[in-house]
Amino acid sequence: MKSFECFLAPKLEEYIEHRLSLGYTNRNIRSVLRQFDSYTRENADDWDSFEPEFFINLRTTLKGEASTVNGVLSGVRTFFQFLVHQGHYPYNPLQDIPPLPMGQYFPFIFSSEKVDELLLSIQKRVLVTQENDLVYFSIYIAILLIARCGLRISEPARILLTHYRQDEGTIYIEKAKFQNNRLIPVPSSAVVEIDKFLALRKSLLRYKNTPYLLIGQKQKPLSAFGIYHIFHKAVKDIGVNQARRKIDNITFGSPAPHSLRHSFAVNTLKSIKERCESVWDALPILSVYMGHRNIISTMRYLTVLDAQHRQKIFNFIMSHQGEI
Repeated sequence: MKSFECFLAPKLEEYIEHRLSLGYTNRNIRSVLRQFDSYTRENADDWDSFEPEFFINLRTTLKGEASTVNGVLSGVRTFFQFLVHQGHYPYNPLQDIPPLPMGQYFPFIFSSEKVDELLLSIQKRVLVTQENDLVYFSIYIAILLIARCGLRISEPARILLTHYRQDEGTIYIEKAKFQNNRLIPVPSSAVVEIDKFLALRKSLLRYKNTPYLLIGQKQKPLSAFGIYHIFHKAVKDIGVNQARRKIDNITFGSPAPHSLRHSFAVNTLKSIKERCESVWDALPILSVYMGHRNIISTMRYLTVLDAQHRQKIFNFIMSHQGEI
């Protein structure tokens, strides 16, 4: 693990240890603070350098979407708030620096039919692999859970064998994003596939002592790289490999494994509306099921009715740009 190098390195490590003591992980905050560390090493000699102008200049050097830049500044802001609480610094120099204005983002949405096609494509690939290729089968189950249960891509790999309750068809998601735990029911069609996987897993004795439900290379946890690799092959198979496009302050995302999570939410809300049931009553339940920190995150899925609606928005904007 790469160490911090600027004169604030001891304080940065102290802050991360403080977060760990509160139950947070250091997976994201360390990469965020490393960008601040690099800029500070080159541009700050001592504490007197940290005027608001320093952070405005830092902001101009950061790459990525506005949400990415805002995320870095938010991480640095909370670090300085920690310094204030610890008595190391008199005030937070980022307190009056506003976030960059956020553009509108439309994730790629798979229709229910396209989700079925995608999973069938991957399933066919599993059938033509060697009978004992549990890694490929694990990738299929991971993508199945993302699509049918709206999991984040990082969540299937961390599921322990004991977290799948076969008798009741539920999965326990432990310490997900925001350190939330949740117990979710799995659709019966997915339970059937998981049970097939478990039957094969049980027949292969070399996996007897592996604690994770899904198997990666060399009996390690499943990697996100493997999921991405197989997912994009299947996307090409079903012909929906649309490129990411940014037009002014509007971004249309390309198909990615996380698109299946978005699609799960949008298609679930669409199904509720088609049954003439209350979407507003369903939102709190869907929010908990997906592990959102608050219901506002779930409400964002109401901006797109379904995959067809998202495509109409895309076509409309492209036509006004003279590209269609």
